[in-house]
Amino acid sequence: MASLSNLPFSVISPHTHPTGIIESSKKWRIRSSSAASDVDFKSLQTAIAQKDTEAIKEALNQLNQIGWAKKWNSQPYVSRRSTSLRELTTLGMKNAENLAIPSVRNDAAFLFTVVGTTGFLGVIAGQLPGDWGFFVPYLIGSISLVVLAVGSISPGLLQAAIGGFSSFFPDYQDRIARHEAAHFLVAYLLGLPILGYSLDIGKEHVNLVDERLQKLIYSGQLDQKELDRLAVVSMAGLAAEGLKYDKVVGQSADLFSLQRFINRCKPQISKEQQQNLTRWAVLFAGSILKNNKGTHEALMAAMSNKASVLECIEVIENSA
Repeated sequence: MASLSNLPFSVISPHTHPTGIIESSKKWRIRSSSAASDVDFKSLQTAIAQKDTEAIKEALNQLNQIGWAKKWNSQPYVSRRSTSLRELTTLGMKNAENLAIPSVRNDAAFLFTVVGTTGFLGVIAGQLPGDWGFFVPYLIGSISLVVLAVGSISPGLLQAAIGGFSSFFPDYQDRIARHEAAHFLVAYLLGLPILGYSLDIGKEHVNLVDERLQKLIYSGQLDQKELDRLAVVSMAGLAAEGLKYDKVVGQSADLFSLQRFINRCKPQISKEQQQNLTRWAVLFAGSILKNNKGTHEALMAAMSNKASVLECIEVIENSA
């Protein structure tokens, strides 16, 4: 990795002629640009492979100092304020008042398919001769009852099936890529290191780990400043979907994560403050995404093509 000590620069003597100053300045810019385009990523690549968050941050900070990772931690100042639903609507959020309401689209489609399919098969099976025409439809019909019972008692058991079924929706891949790329991009811009990600069905996530923040979360000592930062990253996926679609589908896990962070912060905040935090975090994340629309879309494409974390970082830094 290139370091500050290796960055070429020109020292200008106080007695240098003005023309010499201009020429030296031009040479510095040319050589500096050349150094930035010939960066050694070995330290960063090793840190990512070893899942060493501190080493990742150190590597990116060094790359930032030599003029390459300019977007890393470029949004460090995150300050919560009172936010209204009107501001979300003005930003471009569709159905802002319903953003935090979990979607039942996939659940309803799954149950409708199960009930419809078993009902259709039951009617056909009723044409079987003898006792088969009675028992087979009865057994097929019981499938719907079992699914409904499991969904009522332990809905988590059906999530894998529902998640797999959701892939049949034409907007599924775009939603997943848009959602996870938003988490990745916003976290990177806020200075949170990314260790990995997945767009696979049922495993969609961006792996964000910061050892210092982990200790604060586990000890229940998360302060308001860090809570704000984590809230923005948590709501980034929801914001990305809200800017594109009339209904957000993948917000349940994000809202759960945010609530977990809220429960671990000190001092505790009221219900009204929690609602405002959610609105503000969506607004802040949405603003970042709108201001970096080209970068977000380029990152979506890279992640859809299963680019490595390092390749995704390069996409962020090299996009307009």
